[in-house]
Amino acid sequence: MLMDLQTQKGHILFLACATQMCFILMLGSTECLLLTVMAYDRYVAICNPLHYPLVMNHKVCIQLVAASWNTTIPAAIGQTWQIFSLPFCGSHTINHFFCDIPPILQLACGDTFVNEIAVYVAVVVFVTTPFVLIIVSYGKIISGILKLSSARRRSKAFSTCSSHLTVVVLFYGTATITYLQPKPNQSEGMGKLISLFYTVFIPTLNPIIYTLRNKDITMALRKLLAQLLA
Repeated sequence: MLMDLQTQKGHILFLACATQMCFILMLGSTECLLLTVMAYDRYVAICNPLHYPLVMNHKVCIQLVAASWNTTIPAAIGQTWQIFSLPFCGSHTINHFFCDIPPILQLACGDTFVNEIAVYVAVVVFVTTPFVLIIVSYGKIISGILKLSSARRRSKAFSTCSSHLTVVVLFYGTATITYLQPKPNQSEGMGKLISLFYTVFIPTLNPIIYTLRNKDITMALRKLLAQLLA
């Protein structure tokens, strides 16, 4: 994508396009699973704080991260191979800024029903199921927070989850809209805009979102905002 922006040629080799899609699927699916792991981490920290060092020890964290990668890598490779095994004829031009599933499927000449079913299954496994687990985790977290007697402790607990919850809503919302429609009903411009959110915009915001609770970052942002408004 960066090379295309620099050269303004807009060409990509068939193998490079498949490689790009594979990495996008792999990294995006891993992000979904890691967000689920983070939700479980927040649940243990808030609802079982005394057991947190035992439950979420270093070994468990490594195992959860490794499991996320080991699950998504073969799935992404299989999904990519299945899509690029389709026959492509006519125009090989995609109206998109990277090789995503919906615009590639639109170029296929053969029947894409099986591929669309595979996409839906992948969405259920790597998007819907983790999202449901996150909702369950936050249901228990909210229930635990409401049982706290101190308003200060409740505020601190909500603050602990705010960054992660913001990323979950932004990432899952845009990714689900895109991949639940392999041949999207929305306009191509809207499809590109939504994809831009979860591939570029949200990852760019992640460092800012996750550090907003850092006092130094907060002070720096306040000073910058004051200078801009002055």
